[in-house]
Amino acid sequence: MNSVPEAARRILDKVLNKQLYVIVTTAVAPREEIEKRLPEHLEHQIRLEQEGIMFGAGPLFTDQGQGGRGMIIVRAGSFEEARAIADRDPFHKSGLRTYTVDRWQLNEGTVSIRINYSDGSYTFD
Repeated sequence: MNSVPEAARRILDKVLNKQLYVIVTTAVAPREEIEKRLPEHLEHQIRLEQEGIMFGAGPLFTDQGQGGRGMIIVRAGSFEEARAIADRDPFHKSGLRTYTVDRWQLNEGTVSIRINYSDGSYTFD
């Protein structure tokens, strides 16, 4: 018997339930070496974005500042596919960064986009 209360089940039946994969990447080489490969990494990230693979990406910060970690959220059908995507990153291929992969079920949240047709300006929250 399922232990989820009926009231919760009714709510859960409506959530987005989008399966994504979160790649958390950690620097293992000196910053100077990583910065040399940064253009290749950024080109790779933009390619993933243009191909519709990337959901979002960016550095992670602690309350002390940037800690040498980043997060890449990708659309993939399996852990194996997500790992293959991560393996293609120039930082990972060269051994400058290591990574972990977790499956993420996106259920709740919101995004707001306002586009002004008259001048093409926009806001994104």
